[in-house]
Amino acid sequence: MSAATPQGVTPYYFVPSPSRHPAMAAFGLFLVILGAGQWINGADWGKWSLAAGLLVWLSTLYFWFRDAIGESESGLYSERVDASYRWSMSWFIFSEVMFFAAFFGALYWARVFAIPMLGDLDHQVLWPDFRAVWPSVSPGATASPADIVEPFRIMGPWPIPTINTCILLTSGATLTIAHHAVIANERSKAILWMWITVALGITFVGFQAYEYIHAYRDLNLKLSSGIYGSTFFLLTGFHGFHVFVGMLMLVFITLRLMKGHFTPERHFGFEGAAWYWHFVDVVWLGLYFLVYWL
Repeated sequence: MSAATPQGVTPYYFVPSPSRHPAMAAFGLFLVILGAGQWINGADWGKWSLAAGLLVWLSTLYFWFRDAIGESESGLYSERVDASYRWSMSWFIFSEVMFFAAFFGALYWARVFAIPMLGDLDHQVLWPDFRAVWPSVSPGATASPADIVEPFRIMGPWPIPTINTCILLTSGATLTIAHHAVIANERSKAILWMWITVALGITFVGFQAYEYIHAYRDLNLKLSSGIYGSTFFLLTGFHGFHVFVGMLMLVFITLRLMKGHFTPERHFGFEGAAWYWHFVDVVWLGLYFLVYWL
């Protein structure tokens, strides 16, 4: 236990003292879910519960991360703790891979199995006006012969998706430059390239926000626009959220670099954020090809 470890000595495996942070984070999320559910169903007090829950949750994360950073910087984390963090981050990213695999799988199943099946001879009796084509761009081709789905236009790869692809690929390169600068103990260079990476992430999110405005305003493309609209917004929306989370990680890592944290030998906090950002890059490449081109 941490209490049995002499001051200034790295323990065999650091175990923190009992903490209120997990319970407070769970309580904050409970208020968020309760408030969101009640607000959607017309209860005006739900928005206040949602706001209070977010405040509790975010403040808890701040103090929790502050404690973890303090433990790391005070030398309490041994190589065994470092290895456990690496395994934990690896499994977390694997869970994210499976998360996106489910949505890519839904897109594959709809295009290869569901739509052709609905267009075969057996289903022509039920839906004589249905056309088994992808992407669906007219009422008769959206599995909605009754015109429940409004006509819309699809989102092509030019220009914003292609620009965003270049931005993300460039951000992966700038992050790698920053990583090598950390290894070489060139802190100022690392900080510069990290801020460039953060700026590229902000630009990506900004372009995606503009793309959504264009989709709703000019293309009439919505989450309710048949299977094409739902898969498009679920994949691009969740990916955009992951870019935002990765960008926050990079901001905090950059601030820690500016405070003098990390050394060439020990900087897994940096590496973990870099792993996550490269994962986001790879997911986008698959999304860019399968959603925008095919």
